[in-house]
Amino acid sequence: MSHTVTVSAEARAKDDAFLKDRKASGKQKYIVRHSKQARITHGVTVIACILLCISGLFVFVPQLTQAVGADTVFAIRMSHRVIGCIFVLVPLISAILAPKGVVRIFKNLFAKWNSDDKKWMMLFFPYLFMAKWIHMPDQDEVKSGQRFADGMLWFAGALMAVTGLILMLGSTVLNLGTGYGVVLFLHDLGFLLIAVFGLAHIFLGGGIFQPYRGTYKLMFGNGLVSEADALYHWGHWARKELTSGEKVVEKNAK
Repeated sequence: MSHTVTVSAEARAKDDAFLKDRKASGKQKYIVRHSKQARITHGVTVIACILLCISGLFVFVPQLTQAVGADTVFAIRMSHRVIGCIFVLVPLISAILAPKGVVRIFKNLFAKWNSDDKKWMMLFFPYLFMAKWIHMPDQDEVKSGQRFADGMLWFAGALMAVTGLILMLGSTVLNLGTGYGVVLFLHDLGFLLIAVFGLAHIFLGGGIFQPYRGTYKLMFGNGLVSEADALYHWGHWARKELTSGEKVVEKNAK
């Protein structure tokens, strides 16, 4: 069964006019997709998360613990706690410094799905492999599928942060008793969720699939997205930003 996404003549004309004007002027417009603070927070959190996953395996998998020895496990356990603090504190500090950004993030995550969002999800998997032949409907700042995946990452990260703190206190100042096993299970569940949705995030954000080639630069570059790419990936959001001009940067075309 095939699905056809129609684009109105008016929308096509607006997109063509945007790009034609830029080409004629010799200028290229970019939209600020991610601020410097957001990119730093994301980068530090990603690195901390990866290190936590690696060190966590050595702490919680008996076979790995036996393979490296008690002294190494102790060092890894201590590093796991320090990195865990970084994983929790950096996003919290960033949120305190930019509360409006946090509000925008959760507003996007819980935005109501419209017909374009539903069509986008139906076409998503064929689109990954047949992007040249499938036209995707316009999206807002955060795509419908990304809202779910990012929401799960936020949930898993919060779950690991809270349970990790409880486990750390349980091994120092608290006696969790039989509750220790429950908390450990929830901590492991958070790890599983991050592993699944984190890998999906890496595959798409890293540009593994053709439609997303180069998108890693949005977080690990200067945070700017070209006008053409913005219209292609986030049509609704791009038109709003281009109209307001608040986050628009103009450079000489290459």
